[in-house]
Amino acid sequence: MIKILLDAMGGDDAPAATCQGAVLALANDKELYLILTGKKAEIENELAKYKYDKSRLEIVDCPDVIGMNDSPTEAVKRKESSLMSAYWMLKKEDDIGAFVTAGSTGAAIVGGQLILGRIKGIKRPALCPAIPNSRGGVTLLCDCGANAECKPLMLCQFAVLASAYAEVGFGANTPKVGLLSNGTEEHKGDPLHQETYTCLSKMNGINFVGNVEGRDIMLSGCDVVVADGFSGNIALKSIEGCGKLVLGVLKKELSATVSSKIGYLFIRKAIKRMRSQLDFEKFGGALLLGLKKVVVKSHGSSKPSTIAASIANAASIYRNGLVPAVEKKLEAVDFSALVPEES
Repeated sequence: MIKILLDAMGGDDAPAATCQGAVLALANDKELYLILTGKKAEIENELAKYKYDKSRLEIVDCPDVIGMNDSPTEAVKRKESSLMSAYWMLKKEDDIGAFVTAGSTGAAIVGGQLILGRIKGIKRPALCPAIPNSRGGVTLLCDCGANAECKPLMLCQFAVLASAYAEVGFGANTPKVGLLSNGTEEHKGDPLHQETYTCLSKMNGINFVGNVEGRDIMLSGCDVVVADGFSGNIALKSIEGCGKLVLGVLKKELSATVSSKIGYLFIRKAIKRMRSQLDFEKFGGALLLGLKKVVVKSHGSSKPSTIAASIANAASIYRNGLVPAVEKKLEAVDFSALVPEES
């Protein structure tokens, strides 16, 4: 039985969405045991709407909730919040494998570092979502917002973290790693990216294939794209916006005339397959890589199905041993030799 923590009060539609997502996750995985943190009365009120295996779910009452606009550093001090209580449990109890939250991103990152702690040698954790690509698989974008300002050492470590995730989470064999830049040529980018390119080219333990542009995240053969959090977040939000635009225009045009409505009847299966391939939510949230245990950060607007997918992803990653895989990869790299001034 795998124990997973869920921040039941995290997200725009909590605890309704989180509770329904928990019920879905329990139905999909009979070896799952969930611990929901949050306001017990509200959680019980939501869970009363569903049938589920009550022997595999418990509630930890937490009177406080961290809002999306709360200061992350101040939020860490509120130990009775649903998010921070979950982190303390994750840190102290060895039999709990992972934590899922759709709450404040800043609080999740700060709490992860200050309470749970980073894997030995890792400078900063990174948010790493799985983005659908043209091959029918996913490309991991690391980082997408945890670290707005980065140094070469951090980007090199992101490459190691995401490579381990690609192998453990998606079965990639020697995953190809690209560096997000403003051109594919070796000399492109600012000094940070030029220096990082040189370091990645010398690294053992990863399969670095060079610079990639924003369009290549979904279209190239890369399994991992490394980015500073500022650029990565812009790239991610641009991809999400483009996807919504395409689907919105398609829906509008297919319902514009009688002939287009008739035409839709012949292609609706293809459109359904396209929607499925471009659906970010089926992969759940972004993994917060670099921490001592598995933490998944879902979007604040996550639907119940997304919460369930995040829980399933967290359980799978824990089963497959992500943290030991990262530690093994880190042993193969002498970062001090690559970036001596940052050692």
